[in-house]
Amino acid sequence: MSGRNGPGAAGGAKAAFSMFQQKDVAAGGTGKVSSEGGTGAPTNPSSIKDRLLHWCQHVTKGYNHVNITNFSSSWADGMAFCALVHHYLPNAINYDSLNPKDRRKNFEIAFKAAEDNGCAPLLEVNDMILMGDKPDWKCVFTYIQSLYKHFVMVPEAMAARAAAAQASGK
Repeated sequence: MSGRNGPGAAGGAKAAFSMFQQKDVAAGGTGKVSSEGGTGAPTNPSSIKDRLLHWCQHVTKGYNHVNITNFSSSWADGMAFCALVHHYLPNAINYDSLNPKDRRKNFEIAFKAAEDNGCAPLLEVNDMILMGDKPDWKCVFTYIQSLYKHFVMVPEAMAARAAAAQASGK
C-alpha cells in the first residue's frame, strides 16, 4: 500500500525527524521539540506530522487562497508555500500579487525566496508541476520540516546560545 498511510510513511517521517534533531543538536539546540502541553517531544511520527501541519495552519491563517489540510493537495498551487515563506520573509514576496492559477510562478517565487534566505533547495519547480494536484506528501513534508528548522528552530537555538553567553559573561 502506498500513499499517506503506507507502510513506509511512519519510518520515513521518523528518520527525517531524527535527522533534524541531530542537526538541531549540532547547531547548539537541545534536539527536543517542546509541546504546548508541556509533555515533551512527540513520541511518534504521526504526532510529529500533526504538529507540523498545525504549525503550517497557524502561520498561514488569514492568507487568501490557502487552506492547509494535508501535505499534498494543499500545496499543489504554490500558494501555501508562498504564504509560509511570506510569513517569515514579508519583504521577499509580494503575496497580494500572486494568482493560484499560476502554479509555476508561485513555486518559483516561494522556492527562490526561501533559498535566497538560506533554506535548502529540496524541491524542484518542475517536479511540483509534474505532480499536479497531488504532490508526493513525503517530499512536501520533508521540505516543510526544513523550513520549520530554518525559520523556527535555528533562531531559537541561536537566541538560547546568545542568552547563555550573556548570562555567563562571555
